[in-house]
Amino acid sequence: MRNSLDMMRRERTLLVVLLLILFHHISATKQHLCPPSSCGYITHITYPFRLQADPENCGDERYELGCENNVTVLYLNSTQYHVQAINYHNYTVRVVDPALQHHNCSSLPLRSLSRSNFSDTYTYSTDPYQAGLDPDCNWEYLSFEHIVFLNCNHSVRENGKYVESGECVKWDSKGYAYAVGGDLKAEDLEVGCYMKLVAPTSFRTFNKHSYAAIHRALAYGFEISWINLACQNHCPHEFCYFNSSSQTLVCDPFGASYIINFVYFSC
Repeated sequence: MRNSLDMMRRERTLLVVLLLILFHHISATKQHLCPPSSCGYITHITYPFRLQADPENCGDERYELGCENNVTVLYLNSTQYHVQAINYHNYTVRVVDPALQHHNCSSLPLRSLSRSNFSDTYTYSTDPYQAGLDPDCNWEYLSFEHIVFLNCNHSVRENGKYVESGECVKWDSKGYAYAVGGDLKAEDLEVGCYMKLVAPTSFRTFNKHSYAAIHRALAYGFEISWINLACQNHCPHEFCYFNSSSQTLVCDPFGASYIINFVYFSC
């Protein structure tokens, strides 16, 4: 009698587990079956994204976008950015600070943003967005680079990395305003120069010796990714990486030892 009761309990437990798995699968499937939404010139908004007005079962609430004055809006670190493009092939979304204007070289981002604002650049991230496409070493594979704005007490024109912003940007009534395209290393920081703003761009081939080109790169915007979510969905129990050549996610069941070696010895 006792054995029969134990067996019935196990069968009920198994049934509950199977029902929970089925419910999760159905919920996930419904998220993918929703028709695409649109806002402005972003005409294909689909999983994992959703608009605020979409049905509750559509998309992932962590990737909810706004539609304000016919402009698609993404919220990152409680800050609003305008969506320029969504690439479902490489799991990136390109955004731009709304204060930037293409034909106004004096326009600048409202606030600084750099790799340090993304937790995946120094640890495994559970945040919705990542700064790169490598789930384990994103500090080596960022999807953007930085533009650094500085104000100097004296002219540093002899340093070729420092580009004068001319009449476009003046930080103080006294001093010299410069911009540096790309990461600014410690040895490149001139004495008497102070960082005023750091901003990202994913426009990789701009002329770093022209302020007009630097500003165009800023106005192009920067990419962030949802690679972690994509990997969780595609390879839930295996190591996952993005193959940039084939533009596909690859599952590697033997990736655990690779991760350990790669993280501790390569990065």
